[in-house]
Amino acid sequence: METKSINRREFVGASLAATAGLLASAGTGTSQPARSENAPGLKVGLYTITYLGVWYRGDALSLEDAIRRAKSYGYDGIEVDGKRPHGHPLSLTRAHARELRQRAEDEGIEIYGLAGNNDFSSPITEQRDAQLNYMRDLIGLAPELGAKTVRVFLAWPGVTEKQGLASYDLSHPLWDTVHQGYPPEETWDWCRNGMIECARYAADAGVTLALQNHKPVIKNHLDVLRMVKEVNSPQLKVSLDAWIMDDKSPAAIRQAALDVGSLQALSHFGGEFKREADGSVKGPEPDYYASFVRAMYEIGYQGYIGYELCHTLPVVNGQTVGLEFADQCAEAAAVYMRGLIKANES
Repeated sequence: METKSINRREFVGASLAATAGLLASAGTGTSQPARSENAPGLKVGLYTITYLGVWYRGDALSLEDAIRRAKSYGYDGIEVDGKRPHGHPLSLTRAHARELRQRAEDEGIEIYGLAGNNDFSSPITEQRDAQLNYMRDLIGLAPELGAKTVRVFLAWPGVTEKQGLASYDLSHPLWDTVHQGYPPEETWDWCRNGMIECARYAADAGVTLALQNHKPVIKNHLDVLRMVKEVNSPQLKVSLDAWIMDDKSPAAIRQAALDVGSLQALSHFGGEFKREADGSVKGPEPDYYASFVRAMYEIGYQGYIGYELCHTLPVVNGQTVGLEFADQCAEAAAVYMRGLIKANES
């Protein structure tokens, strides 16, 4: 994607460091004890999409149950998904949000984030306005939960559900069809306008927006940085996630981290994890998360990296796996990420 006056190569060469400096200066199952939010280094979070009841066979857990699991599995905090029945403003009242904040504090768990599922790319004006209304209410809910960060997309194609299970099979091709005939720069402009409004909402609420490097409008982290530069608000920072990068080589991950630098405000990791017989947990092959954690330490990032189980899950004996599979993955993922963090802290 190129701007009307400067291409991406020129932007990166001339503007990246200045942008990071400008916005950064403007502000900002084994049971293990949760660390203080002021503890140095990376913190491990649990993103509640894992327990939303749309990927595994079975019902969603309540946010109270998600907090209890986070405590039991050794997580430092949770990121609440901004979807029903978890953190959507139509289902989570402000009074309940304050109760959850207290419940989490009592458990030693921080509610560090609230995840938006927005799409500002629609050619239909009314749909973009509806998304802005959702994000305005969601951002206003974040302080009630105690969440300092709201994850945002430019364009989230969404999911469909059939017999209680989610799928991308319809939503992704539909997004492509809807955008046929519209120049990428026009779609980019719609998204930028939406983010500018959201940044104003975030300033009013005193929270930070973290733009994830998630397709389809965003192709890579350079697009994220371009959008941050064009919105030009200290409220908008970055959620660089390694697992959705096309190039997961150590060199590419390190360069992306260095490019993002002090703008990094949130991160996620995904996949299926399982304890081995000796208690260890293996990562993906090759283990790009190890490179990512090293890179996060190199840039001085001390925020959260949150685990999410958010994809089509295995079918066993003709049925999609159930809640026990999500529990297995969530428990093992905490052990795995703790191991990577410990290796970089020693």
